Amino acid sequence: MEVTPTSIHDVLLIKPKVWGDHRGYFVETWQEQRYREAGLTLPFVQDNHSRSTHGILRGLHFQKKFPQGKLVSVSLGSVFDVAVDIRQDSPTFGKWIGVELTQENQWQLWGL
Repeated sequence: MEVTPTSIHDVLLIKPKVWGDHRGYFVETWQEQRYREAGLTLPFVQDNHSRSTHGILRGLHFQKKFPQGKLVSVSLGSVFDVAVDIRQDSPTFGKWIGVELTQENQWQLWGL
């Protein structure tokens, strides 16, 4: 697994190892010890899946009082995922990044 810090404090691009051949692929989407070693130490408390049709824009998600991490990935198709730092006390306040997450690359974007 390759973990790359982004230009936003607390946002990481994670590139899990994908094992694939003509039959398909296998990828570990979460492995507690490996992710802990990468700095993701919050308890894993919720897992959500959503599906959107082409051209859909989903809303900005944040928690001010009870912050929680988000791990975003794609199982079918692709999305352009954007993270914006709206934390006024953050050293990267106002910055944003965008990453294309696809079923082929199996990348994940982690943010607090």
